[in-house]
Amino acid sequence: MYIYPDNLKSKAVLWLWQLRDIGVIGIGLLLSVFALAQLRFLPPIVITALYAFLTIRFDDTSILDFIKYACAFFFTKQQVYEWGYTKYE
Repeated sequence: MYIYPDNLKSKAVLWLWQLRDIGVIGIGLLLSVFALAQLRFLPPIVITALYAFLTIRFDDTSILDFIKYACAFFFTKQQVYEWGYTKYE
């Protein structure tokens, strides 16, 4: 008997990141180290570190997803409120 996580529907995760994010972070770090060593250019490594921080996942939600949901709730999506009077008998 084999037990698969989430009935084979969950995404592959390594430590706190999805495997796609690990690949992007790895390539970003490689390019950032080359830019830092050859050009003394610091912004690529800062951007890579920021991306690594924002894509940390807890319970299938990343920090970036949480920020997107918060911006949508507070700024970009209209909230609908229904007011009404209910007469209790």
